[in-house]
Amino acid sequence: MIRIGIVVGSTRSVRRTEVAARWVAEVANRHPAVVAGDATFEVVDLAEHGLPLLDEDLPALFGAYRNTHTKRWAAVVGSFDGFVFVTPEYNHSMPAALKNAIDYLFAEWNDKAAGFVSHGVHGGVRAVEHLRLALAEVKVATVRSQVALSAFTDFVITDPVQPGECSPGEHQESTLNEMLDELVAWSRALKAVRESSLQSA
Repeated sequence: MIRIGIVVGSTRSVRRTEVAARWVAEVANRHPAVVAGDATFEVVDLAEHGLPLLDEDLPALFGAYRNTHTKRWAAVVGSFDGFVFVTPEYNHSMPAALKNAIDYLFAEWNDKAAGFVSHGVHGGVRAVEHLRLALAEVKVATVRSQVALSAFTDFVITDPVQPGECSPGEHQESTLNEMLDELVAWSRALKAVRESSLQSA
């Protein structure tokens, strides 16, 4: 069984990211791999983990986590085989809270796969460019296909201070499923890599 976390990459109190992640979860739970019992998807909301700015004594590479919040986050990330990062674009990049959450850990990310659903005025694509670079450094393989949701056409906003509803164009669901196909395949392959490494250790 492949376990994939849908990471809500924003911690603001009013977030379109959270409603976008709910749409991702809804589509993902109809995916053939889920229907066949080969994969599960679970939303992981950074706002619920309350990670402060990185406060560990040693770099994550050493794996000597001191703080309870770090150990708890490590257990969550370590339990998954792959990830869908749902992220907005903040000032040409990813949110600081998301980068912080990545930086907390190292081994727990290693040899896993990730896909992306981004949103923003420009579809959030520049945030994903930076995310791919950061994740490569912690040995996460990222799939090519990605979903880019437009702030203008893929959300219904009636009140600018509310998150609104995620209402993607018809092509977005097929793009999401294409990305999920790649993600499930890569997550399965990399799980075998991790298991092989453990057996040879």
